[in-house]
Amino acid sequence: MRKIIIFLGISGLLAGGAALAQSGANGAPKLPPQNGKMLANDPLPYWAFAVATHPWPPLDPNQKLTLKGSKKTFTNASVNDRWNVPDWFPDTHPKMPTIVEHGRKPEVSACGYCHLPNGQGKPENHSVAGLPANYIVQQVKDMREGTRKSSTNLMGSINSMLKVALHSNDAEVKIAADYFSKLKYKKWIRVVETDMVGKTDIDRRNMIIIVPGPKEKLGKRIIETPEDEHHIEARGSMMGFIAYVPKGSVARGKALVESGAGGFPCAACHGPEFKGNGDVPPLAGRSPSQMTRQLYDFKTGARNGPGAAMMKPQVEKMTADQRIDIVAYLSSLNP
Repeated sequence: MRKIIIFLGISGLLAGGAALAQSGANGAPKLPPQNGKMLANDPLPYWAFAVATHPWPPLDPNQKLTLKGSKKTFTNASVNDRWNVPDWFPDTHPKMPTIVEHGRKPEVSACGYCHLPNGQGKPENHSVAGLPANYIVQQVKDMREGTRKSSTNLMGSINSMLKVALHSNDAEVKIAADYFSKLKYKKWIRVVETDMVGKTDIDRRNMIIIVPGPKEKLGKRIIETPEDEHHIEARGSMMGFIAYVPKGSVARGKALVESGAGGFPCAACHGPEFKGNGDVPPLAGRSPSQMTRQLYDFKTGARNGPGAAMMKPQVEKMTADQRIDIVAYLSSLNP
């Protein structure tokens, strides 16, 4: 019986990777030792760092796919083409620059392949729509120079982005940053407080999905899953995600961000209503999985760079429970 939360790594184009582990109590995965940085008193939150645990049967590359509301038709092969972004809804965003739509072979895959043409992103990467252009440029620079890494070396989507950053050039990054910064980030995450959640698995595209079976205790984790699995698997960009969070976490998170959880109140840097402040990024309505990874990476020291110094004291004594509450609240806000 599979009982799992999240997995790390990008599966192959049409088939998943080898099985790695089964989960233990409360969905805590039993994974082999990693080379990433982990804290003895603050284990890596595996529900936010995704890793595939079993292979999936191959898909028919020629199978045709359609999405409600779109006149387009793509195949399984074309929605997995890193050099040609499947643009189901071209009228909902400006024309994509070449680097966003097609990338540059062989190392720089199309930005819109993971972050989507409208920049809304998915839990395993980042919602880049509406981020300050200078912030995006700086983060890619930090990745290229090795000052921004990850607390684990197993998460495939991060490894893929690090590769893109390493091989991209300044002109390409600026073009992509200018494009995504001008897009308006829309409400993308529906936060639901609960004690129980459906049995979960991860699909071949690194998505947590609800599978048949009795519900299980949510425990101290967040389950972020597509509103419509088919839409997200086909790389559609009009439907987002549900984030199941522990009961009471939103109210507790509100108190923590307003007090600063032992540091400065979050709005002091991230702006009123957490919608950004200059080159400091917005947090309201963003993915709880993605925000959790950043808080953890700041704490382990995996994430550094010019903007990291001010975050270090904020996360130094932050507990795993506090992280969950903080991101649950921030994700619940309107962007």
